[in-house]
Amino acid sequence: MVNVELCSLARLPNLSKLRKLELSNNRISGGLEVLAEKCPNLTYLNLSGNKIKAISALEALQNLKNLKSLDLFNCEITTLEDYRENVFEMLQQITYLDGFDQEDNEAPDSGAEDDEDEDDQEEDEAGPTEGYGEEEEEEEEEEDEDEAGSELGEGEEEVGLSYLMREEIQDEEDDDDYVEEGEEEEEEEEEEEGLRGEKRKRDAEDDGEEEDD
Repeated sequence: MVNVELCSLARLPNLSKLRKLELSNNRISGGLEVLAEKCPNLTYLNLSGNKIKAISALEALQNLKNLKSLDLFNCEITTLEDYRENVFEMLQQITYLDGFDQEDNEAPDSGAEDDEDEDDQEEDEAGPTEGYGEEEEEEEEEEDEDEAGSELGEGEEEVGLSYLMREEIQDEEDDDDYVEEGEEEEEEEEEEEGLRGEKRKRDAEDDGEEEDD
């Protein structure tokens, strides 16, 4: 909420997990006790460019027990004598005021801290992702094995079908041969019977001729 002409924090929503709050370049002059109620876990608060004039206005920030860094750049309060000493004395939980500690050591770059947080988050995410990748590889290998097995099974089915088809064809050919042989035998028997009939006929004729004599 930067540069939005904000005058009061009375309507600030509950942000219990919020750690950094930017309220710079507004018109806030007091009422900071709301921050302890709505944002109790703040570690960084930027009130630069607001209308804060007196040290007493910061007294409510004593209830922000986790507050480590406070920025009041371009507020009238910064022109007061012994401003820094008085703020550090009142807010003993803070380490940095306007980017420096009590010994004028500069605060670490907040951007670098954010980068570290992002790196930690990426490492946390990398763990399950890596494990998931290994599981995927194992699943792919199992799928390849299943596919190879199914292909082999299909090949066996094709071989089996071909073998059965050849067997059926061979059986049909054998049946045809058997039928042909049976027909030939029947024809031979018929011929033999015909010959025997003709022989009996001739014998009968010969017997008749003898009787006539």
